[in-house]
Amino acid sequence: MKKVLIGIAIFILIAVIVVILLLQNKKEEVVIEPVEQKLPETIKIIVNETELIVNLEDNRTKKALLEKLDEGDIIINAQDYGDFEKVGDLGFSLPRSDKYTKTEPGDVILYSGNQIVLFYGTNTWNYTKIGKINITEEELKSILGEGDITYTITK
Repeated sequence: MKKVLIGIAIFILIAVIVVILLLQNKKEEVVIEPVEQKLPETIKIIVNETELIVNLEDNRTKKALLEKLDEGDIIINAQDYGDFEKVGDLGFSLPRSDKYTKTEPGDVILYSGNQIVLFYGTNTWNYTKIGKINITEEELKSILGEGDITYTITK
């Protein structure tokens, strides 16, 4: 009986020592998770020294436009069209996800993948929405003026 108790005691002692050694040698596992970089939610359009804030949509057009803006500001020569929009060529293409859309004043739209449109009136067509300028129709018409304009898109 003594031999059995001594055997059990030795077994328990060895088990405790093994556990202590394992805990001492246990290395903490470091997990590095990639940090998702959040894209800006706005860009600026500068017309005649007036800065307009565009609240961006969350789509792949936004991402591509922001990547282009990382290379520098974009200058747009826009023509007035139909007394409801200013249309300008980007000089490059952006990804599109056109949807049948009824525009409102302040909408900033990608048309045909390579033209940007600032709406100061309404229209219905297949567009990709880039964002929205949140000012009144009257304020926007006053800033954009009549006829053709040149403006800058910046971060």
